[in-house]
Amino acid sequence: MTGRQHDQQAMGQQAREQQALGAALDTLPARIAGAGDTVAATTTRRDFLARHAIGLYDRLTAGRSRFLRVGELLLAAADAAPGLVPDRQALAAEAARPLSAKTGIEMAQAEFLAAIFADRGAGLHLCHAMMLPRPEAPENAARLARDGVLDLGLVRIMRQGRLLIVENRNTGRLNAEDVPTIDALEHAVDAALLDADSAACILRGGVVDHPRYAGRRLAGAGLNLTDLYEGRVPYVMYIEREMGWVSKVFRGLASPGELPDETAQTVEKAWIGVIDTFAIGAAAQALLVCDAVVAEAGSWFNVPARKEGLVPGATNLRLPRIMGDRLARQIIMTGRTIQADSPEGRLLVDRVAPAGELDAAIAEVAADLVDGGVVSVAGNRRAFRVGQEPLDLFRAYLATYTREVAICHLSPALVANLERHWTGRRKAG
Repeated sequence: MTGRQHDQQAMGQQAREQQALGAALDTLPARIAGAGDTVAATTTRRDFLARHAIGLYDRLTAGRSRFLRVGELLLAAADAAPGLVPDRQALAAEAARPLSAKTGIEMAQAEFLAAIFADRGAGLHLCHAMMLPRPEAPENAARLARDGVLDLGLVRIMRQGRLLIVENRNTGRLNAEDVPTIDALEHAVDAALLDADSAACILRGGVVDHPRYAGRRLAGAGLNLTDLYEGRVPYVMYIEREMGWVSKVFRGLASPGELPDETAQTVEKAWIGVIDTFAIGAAAQALLVCDAVVAEAGSWFNVPARKEGLVPGATNLRLPRIMGDRLARQIIMTGRTIQADSPEGRLLVDRVAPAGELDAAIAEVAADLVDGGVVSVAGNRRAFRVGQEPLDLFRAYLATYTREVAICHLSPALVANLERHWTGRRKAG
């Protein structure tokens, strides 16, 4: 077969696939409506996804020439394939319900995303889309360059010589992560990475005003469980957090014309995570993508996935290689708390310093990291990723995570856990 014949055959196959997709889209709403019960409707969706998920993705992204973030992709799929995933109206109604009253419609979103990530080409393209700077990034970076500070409300960046301090300031909620904080963190990471006058970034929690910890810095109290219990945490937040600001700290920013695999020149810097007082859940997860961790003496960290009833992001992928499989399982599956200045804590923490000497220790660790030059820092970070977590491994992890975290998020057991251990217990009392 000649090259021309091969191309013609491929074009013919693509045309047939698009024709089949069109026919399936025409009948999908009636099939979903006719399925009636949830089990039958789910089977119908899965049958469609098994046959047409990648074709639909290619249609929505114009043959992968257009980049859509996860949330944008799900809304576009709802418009193009009615009944496949919930539309804006259905999501708005679901958002108004507390967690205990959710109807489970977000599971359809999880099934669609799992099918995309299960395909290497489509999954990597979606990872690429999420690693691009947000549209506001150039303007935010310009403000930072001009003023030496960028105040995004819940997150603030401050210049300190050649360092940038990226500070979570959700102070009324113990620097917990919620939808607006996660959005602000991604905008902050974009601006910090695009800043030309800095060599490294410090990820830190701000001073809080909670009565118990007033006047103290906290790394963070994890996910905002009050918002979760009251229904203000949508499923898509979990995915966009892992693929958004957390992934950008780890992998840097991509450019539209180059797949951000291990040969791409992403825009990245060294990151130093700081544990002030404690780092719980999401705050501890963030430390796993930093190049170094500095902790205050007496501080501690944990990942209370057992009590929350969730899969803690990409922690299951990253914590075993940092702290070992058995210890990682104890932390994730039994809720074990680790003191920063313990033998186990030192597997993650590079330096422990007294509270009054913490800033000096951070500066010393930062200087050590960038002493060889910014270019070598980026090169060494990429080299570590080649052996530890290439992009395709992350993509494959997401194929499982997208479905499993949805099952947890929509499980009655999550509500029961929250009522037993956290917010629900206080509300019930």
